[in-house]
Amino acid sequence: MSAEPDKKTPSPSQRIKIHQPDAGKADKFNPSNSIYVRAVEGHWTTLRRRMGWVAMLFFLVLPWLPWADRQAVWFNLGEQKFHIFGLTIWPQDLTLLAAVFMIAAFALFFVTTYLGRVWCGYTCPQTVWTFIFIWVEEKLEGARNKRIKLDQMPWDFNKTWRKTAKHLVWLLIAWVTSMTFVSYFVPTTELYTDFFTLNAGGGVYFWVFFFTLATYGNAGWMREIMCVHMCPYARFQSAMFDRNTYIVGYDAKRGETRGPRSRKADPKAMGLGDCIDCDLCVQVCPTGIDIRNGLQYECINCGACIDACDQTMDRMGYDKGLIRYTTENKLDGKQEKVMRPKLVGYGVVLVAMILGLIYAVSAVSPLRIDVIRDRNQLYRENLDGFIENTFTLKILNKTEQAHEYQLSATGLKDHKWIGPESVTVKGGEVYTLPISIAVDPYYLDRPITDIQILVKSDSGEEPIEVSQETRFFSR
Repeated sequence: MSAEPDKKTPSPSQRIKIHQPDAGKADKFNPSNSIYVRAVEGHWTTLRRRMGWVAMLFFLVLPWLPWADRQAVWFNLGEQKFHIFGLTIWPQDLTLLAAVFMIAAFALFFVTTYLGRVWCGYTCPQTVWTFIFIWVEEKLEGARNKRIKLDQMPWDFNKTWRKTAKHLVWLLIAWVTSMTFVSYFVPTTELYTDFFTLNAGGGVYFWVFFFTLATYGNAGWMREIMCVHMCPYARFQSAMFDRNTYIVGYDAKRGETRGPRSRKADPKAMGLGDCIDCDLCVQVCPTGIDIRNGLQYECINCGACIDACDQTMDRMGYDKGLIRYTTENKLDGKQEKVMRPKLVGYGVVLVAMILGLIYAVSAVSPLRIDVIRDRNQLYRENLDGFIENTFTLKILNKTEQAHEYQLSATGLKDHKWIGPESVTVKGGEVYTLPISIAVDPYYLDRPITDIQILVKSDSGEEPIEVSQETRFFSR
């Protein structure tokens, strides 16, 4: 069959022109391409560094702080106890940890709605460790242009020792990070002693090795790949953003049209905006984006491009703020609204949850009792003709000191307690005690009677009393 006459091969002038990307620029979606981050100084960079060092110092020092006869923060998985200074959280109190995680989530939602991804830019561990690794890279391999040139050079002694030293320092930082993280679960002094004397368990060596490689890989090699491709927060942040969220924004009305010029030239006479197209905002970006292209989910709101642009504006004699923290409404010349329903809603829920957590923590009892009935026999009649029920008491002393507890029951008239009426329970111990309660059937006017098992102690600084409801069967 002959070809249809209306289908003709387009001439070269009719073909759609396809934009070919510049081969000299790194493709941020290609993991094989490196982003060489340029060093920058400025207000936001200084703030980010200080916050990062404070977070690092807090992380490194916290496991070494003593508290009584243990470390202040210790997640003892073996005994299922979480020690946070004077608070001990048992498995029965894990709802408190769930509440902490929920509060952290709502705090993240609230801050993101108001200030964008400042968590990512200033306090996220991935960002903090990445900038530390970049700092090491700059000290050993030089500034951005030198690092690019070094990577393009053939391997020689200079390149070999610089690369080797960099990776050794990276591994050392990753190992210290890993040891510190593991020391939150294994007592710090015991961990370091057993680790270097080869007396630690296989699980300790596995997790230290695992987290060392994870830190080395994430902060040394993957870097922006974690933020761009793997972090789920970058994907669902759009649900929290609106046109009044503070973001790092480029003022296109002021900056366009871009173009180079001398310092003495009048940009208005040349038909140019304030942007001189120096690309410094791209070179300092840890994720390699061009903020001048508008809001992008890869932007972590670190403010590095703001500092770079402000320096350029200073050199040119222009006003700062071409790139700044602003809102989309403000960039469009519209009025921005700080107090809006979504932000207020997150704030109200956050405050309510914090108050609820404070109340729950203050109401945590240092004593817990569980009453378990004898499942084999509801009741029996003993030799004295009394109706007898058997129970097993589990007394949990949540404190770290031994306490003497007095045991009793209420709700039954003239009953007889069969078993110890006073026990001493060590700190952190679960004491199991079988007891029986017997009553003259004359005083039982119904088949099932609600009773209370009481456990109290006056041996501590404050009296403790806990009760548990159960039932007494008589027929």
